[in-house]
Amino acid sequence: MDSELSNLVEFYRGRSVFVTGGTGFLGKVLVEKLLRSCPDIKAVYLLIRPKKGQEVRSRIEEFNQHIVFENLRRDRPQAMDKVIPVAGDVTLEGFGISPEDLKLLCDEVSIVFNSAATVRFDEDLRTAVDLNVKGPQRLMNVCHQMKRLEALVHVSTAYNNLDKESIEEVIYPTPITPRKLLEIVDCLDADMLTSITSQLVGKCPNTYAYTKAIAEQLLREEHGDIPLAIVRPSTVTAALFEPMPGWIDNINGPTGIIAGVGKGFLRVVRSQPELVGDLIPVEFPIHLMLAVAWYTATHKSKEVKVYNCSTGDHNPLTWGDFRTIAFEAWMKEPGGDIMWYPSISFISNEWNYLIAAYIFHYIPAYIIDCLGRLLGKQPKLVRFYSKADKAMACLNFYTIRQWRFISDNAIRLLEKMSPADRETFYFDVRDINWQQYITNYVAGTKKYILKDYTPTEKAKVIIKRFYWLQKATHGILLLIVVFIGLRLFSWIFGGALLAT
Repeated sequence: MDSELSNLVEFYRGRSVFVTGGTGFLGKVLVEKLLRSCPDIKAVYLLIRPKKGQEVRSRIEEFNQHIVFENLRRDRPQAMDKVIPVAGDVTLEGFGISPEDLKLLCDEVSIVFNSAATVRFDEDLRTAVDLNVKGPQRLMNVCHQMKRLEALVHVSTAYNNLDKESIEEVIYPTPITPRKLLEIVDCLDADMLTSITSQLVGKCPNTYAYTKAIAEQLLREEHGDIPLAIVRPSTVTAALFEPMPGWIDNINGPTGIIAGVGKGFLRVVRSQPELVGDLIPVEFPIHLMLAVAWYTATHKSKEVKVYNCSTGDHNPLTWGDFRTIAFEAWMKEPGGDIMWYPSISFISNEWNYLIAAYIFHYIPAYIIDCLGRLLGKQPKLVRFYSKADKAMACLNFYTIRQWRFISDNAIRLLEKMSPADRETFYFDVRDINWQQYITNYVAGTKKYILKDYTPTEKAKVIIKRFYWLQKATHGILLLIVVFIGLRLFSWIFGGALLAT
């Protein structure tokens, strides 16, 4: 960073922040960035849910040892002392925070980041409402007690209000008010609520998108004098550079595609290659959140500003380009622990996709499982494909459709930041080099998800063997088809000659 003073670094000096969802994918990157780039921050209070048999203190020790903090522990190990656990649960009133901890938060905290949510697309409505709607409402009740609060930044998603082709940076009205939805959820039993879920959700693809939209409406209604801003990331994927190039800690979305292709497990995906897949490296929404908190706190306004954090509007990447770059990266740096020679086809038509999935996924899986049974092994491949299909079914809605996420507010915010800030807290999506990024993404998936550390030269030998094995298999199958064809020809026409 230049000698020029960074407004953001100076802004966080001596301040205390409160983070919900801090143990999640986004949360860990947020905490790491705060500690590393804002060294004079006073404290990061982290809401931690006690688990059965594991107290908060042991959970925070485990959190501090995570690989995402590896560089920080090496360079400034004392920085981790600023992470202070607060025992609580977003499903409880007041988050279940003790009176002592609540007083501490109310006296000390000036910035709140809310990233706590369930991100499961197929979550039942009651659970989704409890975490994604009531959770923010409970947080708002806590925030209203904070004496020094200057900004609340809520993490939503770009993928709500998908009945529109273009999603602007506004809070759209919902078909039902948040208060009415909460009344319905609270008064109905599980079976009744399940029976009317599709009617309530309407055009939303799942309960996740539905409840995130409701939460935005609720926060606008109940924020009062609290300075509030909403950040809406699109599909959050591996890190571009920070905290480590290619770092990823979950197999959701595109990461599952990359991992499945690299293993030779996934051979067909339902997608339209010409459509834009709106991916956003994880540090971009984090850096944007930190800048949004600064701007919200220093430019007081009763308006709730929304920031779409997406790439499609300024630096589009199609699913076809994603497939090409990722496959080339796998071929240059293959994995050694593979099931079959990697290959991938993107198919948009549902019936063509289902036929291809049975040919390339299920038929080989049944054959291998049958052979496994004969050898006394537990069959598992068909079960794996069934699980993968369930996960991919949630993703298919997004890979065969396209929306335009208008993301101008982030660009305008960049213009208000100093050159030093723009370098340290970069989130200009126009600068992303997709070739470089997807290559790092594949390497990160191989390292952090598949845990495949096979040396490249050895992996290339392995993949070459699978290549020739695939060729041999194709040859054998071709001979079988020709043999069956000749037998049928002989049977049909031989019988006809005998009849004459």
